[in-house]
Amino acid sequence: KEFLVEISGTTVTITCPLTTDSISWKLTGMKDGSSEKKYVIENHDSSPTNVSCSAGEKKYEMYLNARVCTNCEELDALAVTGIITADLLITFGVLILVYYFSKNRKGRASAGAGSRPRGQKMQRPPPVPNPDYEPIRKGQREVYAGLESRGF
Repeated sequence: KEFLVEISGTTVTITCPLTTDSISWKLTGMKDGSSEKKYVIENHDSSPTNVSCSAGEKKYEMYLNARVCTNCEELDALAVTGIITADLLITFGVLILVYYFSKNRKGRASAGAGSRPRGQKMQRPPPVPNPDYEPIRKGQREVYAGLESRGF
């Protein structure tokens, strides 16, 4: 059998697994409790403690390490599921909006400073030749007459 521990805000309620009416509770760091089946700790400070309940020869012990807070909200599974579903729907909605708006902008020419016209592709003119490396033309052989072919 096991203890039943319920936490709500800063209140911790512990139910002993024994079925008798007179139960003695012992908690480390606290005064001995009542003789009822449930032991209620008001304003628990989240400090770990050893809890034991006994009746006659039977004794049950437990290590209680319950984290409590004053302004916590308790959420059931339905609320958590609803929050996650709403978040996913909003995310997918924004994703679809961004997709459709970016899809429509592809065909338009932007008028930005660094953009070039999207009409016909302009070919670049050939580079200006360097006069030091001009090809030999007919009638200009005397310019290159001083150059003799060398034998290898």
